[in-house]
Amino acid sequence: MDKINVFKTYLNKFVKLTDAEFDQTLLPIIKIREFGKKEKLTKVGEVENYLNFIVKGLIRKFYKKGSQEIITQISSEGHIIHCQESFHSRQPSEYTIETIEPSIVISIKYDELENAFASSKKMEHLARLIITHTMVIKDRWQLQMVKMTPRERFLNFVTKNPELMQRVPQKFLASFLHIKPETFSRFKHLIKGHLKNQDN
Repeated sequence: MDKINVFKTYLNKFVKLTDAEFDQTLLPIIKIREFGKKEKLTKVGEVENYLNFIVKGLIRKFYKKGSQEIITQISSEGHIIHCQESFHSRQPSEYTIETIEPSIVISIKYDELENAFASSKKMEHLARLIITHTMVIKDRWQLQMVKMTPRERFLNFVTKNPELMQRVPQKFLASFLHIKPETFSRFKHLIKGHLKNQDN
């Protein structure tokens, strides 16, 4: 039940649901799924059927460009991950979603989620806020890719996500930040100096 409460707390950041509203509308359609390390939640060519909330673990989303994997999302506990375009358009996904660590997610199927969101004005409002939130995060990240230098992207990410530096393989972080692996290695010496300056 703790896993469910974590999800309920997340939703309450957007709209305060009563226990009855949550239990009647969402609890019956929630599925708890567990995955081992390097297991795929979604594969290229599949239609994304689930919205996934990460209860435990670390998951990445990527697409292939030739033999290269381009990572567009790395998410840990308390975040949503799914192939948005495929989920909403019902078209095959061009992305793969794969665990970096053993992970537990709360998943809700597309059709069941649509029915839940259509069940009341409050649920419809919740849907709109969650979709907007994920779109804003995506747009903000894309803007950083364009406006920030590789060095600025690196320092910004490290400052905001220090724990992910320990948990995520360096090659994944380099891909996610659009930084060459050798440049990423060079930037690592900046961390101590940057954090030291922040403390002063």
